[in-house]
Amino acid sequence: MKRVSLFGYGKTTKALAELFPSAIFYDDKCLKPFTDENGHKVKPASDFNSDYSDLEITSPGIPPSNALIKKAKNLISEYDCFANAAPLSIWISGTNGKTTTTQMMQYLLRDKGSQEGGNIGLPLAQLDQNAQIWVLETSSFTIHYTNRAVPNIYVLLPITPDHLSWHGDMGEYINAKLKPVLKMREGEVAIIPEAYKDIKTSAYLITYKDEKDLASRFEIESAKVNFKGAFLMDALLAMAVEKILFDRVDYEKINSFVIDAHRQEELRDSKNRLWVNDTKATNLDATIVAMKRYKDLHVHLILGGDDKGVDLNELFLFLQNCDVKIYNIGSNKEKLSNLAHQYGVEFELCKNLADAVAKIDKNLKNDEVALLSPAAASLDEFTSYAHRGDLFKNSVKEL
Repeated sequence: MKRVSLFGYGKTTKALAELFPSAIFYDDKCLKPFTDENGHKVKPASDFNSDYSDLEITSPGIPPSNALIKKAKNLISEYDCFANAAPLSIWISGTNGKTTTTQMMQYLLRDKGSQEGGNIGLPLAQLDQNAQIWVLETSSFTIHYTNRAVPNIYVLLPITPDHLSWHGDMGEYINAKLKPVLKMREGEVAIIPEAYKDIKTSAYLITYKDEKDLASRFEIESAKVNFKGAFLMDALLAMAVEKILFDRVDYEKINSFVIDAHRQEELRDSKNRLWVNDTKATNLDATIVAMKRYKDLHVHLILGGDDKGVDLNELFLFLQNCDVKIYNIGSNKEKLSNLAHQYGVEFELCKNLADAVAKIDKNLKNDEVALLSPAAASLDEFTSYAHRGDLFKNSVKEL
């Protein structure tokens, strides 16, 4: 019997344990061995010995620098486990918008027997292998560790700096995002930004410059699509895949899709002033996109959190030409304040998110907008981006 080691004790590996009942979990947070309620053994990461393991499957979030990864000799990804068993698979990746694009695509393809999963929803081990299509939000972490599995259709949104502390640098981050294209075969389709048009691949390559170019290439009338800004790109990519697979364009259906909370979610306070919860903006490009949506208004922008080692100068080069005042929170608030001073951007240093909301409350006028778009991850002060967004919304409701 093959000896299987599962790195990390989380949703992905717990699902895989149902396929490998005798597998042993190794986790950095485990201090002493125990057996969980399902009878699976869980051990400290330091107990792992590659001499007693024939196969290692990692949780995607564990970085390459981790000792478990360095010790592994037979390492594969969750996706590799299903390289031969998966149905027609669509992978969606990129820096911003992959969740919404995945959800839109699943919404359009559900009547064709599709299931969504991967980075959102169900782990692959819990998806139905008899489904007609798997629609998978796919992170750069997963792709980094995936060497056997390839998508039938790969949809890549624009790539901007993110997760650089995990990947090491921007070049490695881009390489991870493009890795599936290199491995794709004849008859498969890759839709990627035009910046990467020279990549060598056996797949049928479709490149795009922007939303207008994308709509033109697939003969989609973007004026008939109700979504604007970043959401228009998401909708067009979802519609493009539906057209590739089934040669149909359903404007009524895409327009009935409801976007998840926490992404450019608008709300009004008791004085009818506009507040926007964009807590899912965990990198600078997402924040720039949100700022562009409100470019005609004076913006009170809440920034800050764990910026994951990204160079934020590009954000401040953009902000210095905006009608904006920033309110800095989180573990990088001193760094943000120094950059704001350097670039001549008006700012206030805040104790926390609630303090930022209180400060904005004193300044916000009815023809302005208050925007939480942090350009940073949330785990420095919150349990998740949703926790951060919910606290923001509750603070606004209490004004």
